[in-house]
Amino acid sequence: MTLAPMTPLAAMPSPSTAVWQLGPVPIRAYALCIILGIVVACVVTEYRLRRRGVAPGAVLDIAVWAVPAGIIGARIYHVITSPEKYFGAGGEPIKALYIWEGGLGIWGAVAGGAVGAWFAARQLGIPFTVIADALAPGLPLAQAVGRLGNWFNNELYGGRTTLPWGMEVHVMDPDNPGHALRDDAGNPVLQPGLYHPTFLYEALWNVGVAALVLFLDRKLRLGRGRAFALYVMGYTAGRFWIELMRTDEANLILGVRLNVWTAALVFLGALAYFIRVRGPREYLVPVGEPAPAAGPAGDVSQVDLSAREATAGPAAPEGYRVVTEEQFDAYRETGVLPPEPDDEPARAESATDDAASDGTDGDDSANADPADGDDTGADPERADAERTNAGRAEGGGRPADRDS
Repeated sequence: MTLAPMTPLAAMPSPSTAVWQLGPVPIRAYALCIILGIVVACVVTEYRLRRRGVAPGAVLDIAVWAVPAGIIGARIYHVITSPEKYFGAGGEPIKALYIWEGGLGIWGAVAGGAVGAWFAARQLGIPFTVIADALAPGLPLAQAVGRLGNWFNNELYGGRTTLPWGMEVHVMDPDNPGHALRDDAGNPVLQPGLYHPTFLYEALWNVGVAALVLFLDRKLRLGRGRAFALYVMGYTAGRFWIELMRTDEANLILGVRLNVWTAALVFLGALAYFIRVRGPREYLVPVGEPAPAAGPAGDVSQVDLSAREATAGPAAPEGYRVVTEEQFDAYRETGVLPPEPDDEPARAESATDDAASDGTDGDDSANADPADGDDTGADPERADAERTNAGRAEGGGRPADRDS
C-alpha cells in the first residue's frame, strides 16, 4: 500500500519584498494599502453623506481630522498593549514613534478616528450619528484593503495547515526590514510548512460585514448610529474567532489573547446600543445656505462675467437641520426648505396676540376686507371720519361714503 504524500498540492505564496526604494524614499506596501483603504472609505462615506443631504466634499473636511487622530489612536493602543517592546528590558522608547515599522491597533484607530470625526462634525454642524452611519459600510471595506499589507509583511498568520489555501511564510530579515532573509544561493527562506492566512480570513469577513450593513440599512432604514453599531457587532464577532487562530506574539489575560477580550467587550457594548437606541433615519437640510447673488442692474455690458464665474460654485452651508424623510424628499424635489418645527406655533401665537390687542377675534381679522376700518389707528383723519359717520348713523343720517 502506498501512502499519499503529506506535501500539499497547492499553496498561497507570499511576497518576499514589502519595501521598495524610490531613490532615498522607501515605498512601503503596508502604507500603500492603508492609504488605499482610506480612499475607499472616503468614497463610500461621501456617497452616503450626500444621500443624507450633506454638501459635496464634506468627507474631506472630516478626514482631515479623523485620519490623523485614527493613526495616533492606533499607535497609542499598540504601545499601551505591547509596552515591553518599547519600555521593557532591552526596549527602545524612541521606537514608540517609529510608526513606519508597523504596530497599529484597529481598536485605537476606531476610537481615535471617532474623536476626530466628532470634532469635525461639530465644526460642520452635522450630527455625529449621521457621519457614523455613513461610514459604517466603508470602514470594513477599508480594513479589508489594509489587511493586504499584512500579506506583504508576512505577518498575522495562524497555525499550520494542509489546506489548499495554506500560505507560505517567509523568514523576514531583521537587518533589512521589509525583505525576506535569503540563503547562500540568493533564494528567499521559507518557514517550514503552510499556515492559515488569518489576515485573509479577516479581509473576507470584513467584506461580508460591509454587505450585511448595506443590506440591513436599506431594509430597516437604520438611524441614530445603529448602522455603525451593526458594523461593530459584525466586525468583533469575526475578530473573536479569527484572533483565536493567530499564533503571533500577544499579551494574554487568563491565558486568552488580549484582543479576544477586547472583541467580546466591544461586541456587548455595540449590542446594547443597537437594542436600546431607537429612532428614524436622519436626513439633513442646510441652515444658513447662502442666497444666490443678485445680478447688477443697468447695462448688461457692465456685468463682470469673470467674477460671476468665480463665485458660481456651491458654498457649504453654516450647518444642518434634521428633518424627516418625507420633508427631505420634498426639499430635493422643490428646493424649498421645510419650515422650522416651531414656526407654525409661533405664527399662530403672534396672530392671536395681534387679535387680542385689537379687541377682535383672530378669525374675523384674518377674513376682513383690506378696505375696512382695521387700519384707522394709522390714519387720524380717517379715524375722525369714522366717528362722524357713526354719530350720523345714530341720528338717522346717511353715513358718509368711505371713499370720500
